[in-house]
Amino acid sequence: MTATAPRIHVLDPRLANQIAAGEVVERPSSVTKELIENAIDAGSQRIEVEIEQGGTRLIKVRDDGIGIGEEDLPLALARHATSKIGSLEDLEGVSSLGFRGEALASISSVSRLELISNAEEDPRHGWRVVAEGRGMEARVTPAPHPRGTSVGVRDLFFNTPARRKFLRTEKTEFAHVEEAFRRQALSRYDIAWVLRHNQKVIHQLPPGHSAAARERRIASLLGKNFIEHARYIEREAGGLRLSGWVGLPTHSRSQADQQYFFVNGRVVRDRLVAHAVRQAYRDVLFNGRHPVFVLYLELDPDVVDVNVHPTKHEVRFRDGRMVHDFLYSSLHHCLASSKPAESGDENSDEEANGVVASQQQERGQPPQVGAGAGENAEQPRWQQQGIALTHSSDRHPGAERVRRFMQGYQALHPNHEETLLTPQVDVASEGENEVREAPLAMPDNDPTVAPPLGFALGQLHGIYILAQNAQGLVVVDMHAAHERIVYERMKTQLAAAKGVDAQPLLVPVSIAASRAEVATAESEQEAIAKLGIELDVAGPETLLVRQLPALLSQADPEALVRQMLEELARYGRTHQVEARLHELLSTMACHGSVRANRRLTIDEMNALLRDMERTERSDQCNHGRPTWTQMGLKALDRLFLRGQ
Repeated sequence: MTATAPRIHVLDPRLANQIAAGEVVERPSSVTKELIENAIDAGSQRIEVEIEQGGTRLIKVRDDGIGIGEEDLPLALARHATSKIGSLEDLEGVSSLGFRGEALASISSVSRLELISNAEEDPRHGWRVVAEGRGMEARVTPAPHPRGTSVGVRDLFFNTPARRKFLRTEKTEFAHVEEAFRRQALSRYDIAWVLRHNQKVIHQLPPGHSAAARERRIASLLGKNFIEHARYIEREAGGLRLSGWVGLPTHSRSQADQQYFFVNGRVVRDRLVAHAVRQAYRDVLFNGRHPVFVLYLELDPDVVDVNVHPTKHEVRFRDGRMVHDFLYSSLHHCLASSKPAESGDENSDEEANGVVASQQQERGQPPQVGAGAGENAEQPRWQQQGIALTHSSDRHPGAERVRRFMQGYQALHPNHEETLLTPQVDVASEGENEVREAPLAMPDNDPTVAPPLGFALGQLHGIYILAQNAQGLVVVDMHAAHERIVYERMKTQLAAAKGVDAQPLLVPVSIAASRAEVATAESEQEAIAKLGIELDVAGPETLLVRQLPALLSQADPEALVRQMLEELARYGRTHQVEARLHELLSTMACHGSVRANRRLTIDEMNALLRDMERTERSDQCNHGRPTWTQMGLKALDRLFLRGQ
C-alpha cells in the first residue's frame, strides 16, 4: 500500500502564535523585556513592573505613555500588527525597540494576557482587550484606566506544560527578571522605574537628568563599588559616539555579569563588541577575570541592522571594522591613562581634601590641596625632575636575554636613533648601583605636598616599598611596578620603529587550510603583509607561510596564522601579531625588572614611584596584578581603634 503524503494546511492562529512564542518567550524575563520595551516606545516617563512568584504567576507592566485608542485595540494582540513601521525603508532605519508585531500575540498564546489602555487624559475612559478561543479573537470591553497602558500576564505556559517544566525555581526566575529590568533601567535614565516582587519593592529609581543622578542609579543597580572604581569615557569620531563608564582593571569580576553595552538605546550582546573590549583589556586584566562596563554607542540607525535575531539581542554593523577600531581605540586610550596620579583610593576626594586642608591650617599655611591646587601654584620639585638611576648589572639572570634582544632589535633598525630603554633601577646584588644624577632632595617629605604615591619610607622584606602620601600609607610591589614601567618603554620604542621587520623562513611552512581561510587570506592580503607576514595561496586548500616578523621567528607559524585568519574573518581586524610581540616584550621586561630581596636606597624607591606616576597602565603589572594599594588614615585609625 502506497503511503499518501500529508495534506498541506494552514495552522490555526493559536498554534502559529505558540510556535512563534518559542522564539521570543523563553522565560518570564523575556516577557518582561518585551513588555518594558513597548512601554518605552510609548514615550513613558514612569514604568512600574510587578512580579509574583518569579513571574510564573503574574507579570504586570504599567506605564504612563500615549496609550492605545479603542479602534486599534483589536489589532494590539494580532500577529504582525504594529504601529512602528510601515515600509521596508522604515525597517532599514528603525529606531524603536519593538517593531516586529509578534510579542503580544506570542505571549497571549501561552498565558492569560489582559491589556488595558487609555489614550485620553480622562481616567474614566479606557478599554480592555483579551484574546479568546483557538482563533485568538480579540474581545474589547470598557475599563477605566489613567492615560497609559497596563499589561498583565498570568499563569505563563499554563497551556504548554512541556515549556513550563523547564522553568527554574522562583528565586532563579526572578533573578533573570531583575536582570532584564536592570538592563532597561540603565538604558533610559530619564524614566522613573519601580520593580516589585511579591508586593515588596525591590527597586525604586527616580529619573536622573544629571551626571550625579545617573551615577546614583548605577550605584543602586550595580553596587557602589562599580561607580567608585569606574572611569567615565566620552569620545566621538566618524559619526560614532561612545560614552559611559569603564571599570578599572583592578575592579574585575570572576564572571561577565556586569557588562552592559547599548547601541542607540538597545541593549545588545555582540561578538564584535566583546572582541574589541577584550583586546582593550588585554594586558591589564588578570587571567580569568572579566571587566565591568556600562557603555553607550550612538550612530546613524541606517548603518546598523537590529533585525538580525528574534530577541533583538544581536545587531549587524554596516562597517564592522570601523566600529571595532573605534571601540578598541577609545577603550585602549581610556585604560592607558590608568595610573596612580588619577587612581581612586579608600577615601573620597572630599575626605582626602579635608585631611590635607586641616593639616595645612595647623601649620599656618593657606588651605590648599596638594602642590598644584591653583593654575599658578609653584610646581613642586618632584614634578619638575625625576631621578635617573643606571642599570649596571651583568649578573642578573635576565640581563643577557635583554641585551641580546636589544642588539637584535638595533640590528633590525640601524637608522633608529633611540634604543630600547634599559631598566632604570639597578637589578644587581645590593650595593652595586650608581647614581648618574645627584639625589633629588624632597621638600621635607611633607605629605600635604606629596605626589600621588607619596615619598618612600622604606622596604618590607625586600619586596614592598612603603610610602606616605596625603591619604595615608601606600604599599607598592616593586617588581610588579618596575615590570610595567620597563614593558611600556619597550612598547613605546617598538611603536616608534614605524613598522614590523620581517624575516624570511629558511623553509616555507605549508598549512592545510579550509576554503574559507584561503578566501580570507586572499581578500586580506594587504593587511597581512603590513603585519610582516608573507602568506601565499598555494592551492584551493593550501597556504604557504614564507616570512614572519623577525621578533617572532621562533613562533609556531601555523597557530599564529590560523588565529590571525579567524580574527580577520570575524572582526575584520587581528591583534594576534601585536599580542605575540607584546608577550615577548612582557617576558623580557619581567626578566629585566628589579627582583625581590633587592635592597633599594630611598632615592631609588622614590625614582620608581615617580616613574609609576608617569607610566601608562602602571596600576597593574603586565599580567594584570595590582602594583600598589592605598590604606587611608581612617582605615588605620579603625585598625588601632583610635577615636573609639
